[in-house]
Amino acid sequence: MARGFLYLVAIIDWYSRKVLSWRLSNSMDTRFCVETLHEAINRYGRPEIFNTDQGAQFTSDNFTSVLKDTEIKISMDGRGRWMDNVFIERVWRSLKYEEVYLKAYESVKQARESIKIYLAFYNSERMHQSLDRQTPDEAYFHKSKEDIAA
Repeated sequence: MARGFLYLVAIIDWYSRKVLSWRLSNSMDTRFCVETLHEAINRYGRPEIFNTDQGAQFTSDNFTSVLKDTEIKISMDGRGRWMDNVFIERVWRSLKYEEVYLKAYESVKQARESIKIYLAFYNSERMHQSLDRQTPDEAYFHKSKEDIAA
């Protein structure tokens, strides 16, 4: 932001790197993380394992109870071990260098809309070398761009 900070949470599929759900907040409240988790589960189903870092939002009873109640195994990175969750760290790097650092958002609304456009691009158009030059959508749905567009 031109002034102040916003907090972004995103849930990705490790295999395809697809961003399944995300939220932006002006506080580090747990609620926006729980909403994002619910949305990802409702849209894409229950994963077997869910990995997070050890941030306060992700270790909170509100967040972990959703995982426990839906019988999802909880996996947490070691403290300060960004390499344990290198896939989301790569999303953050791409988002920062290809979107956020290029703009000084004047409002939360502007940031939300701009990030929404970028993440749609990231999922549907940005090819990944690690995915054999497929987009996350292609890898997730196991389809070509033509099949996805149809």
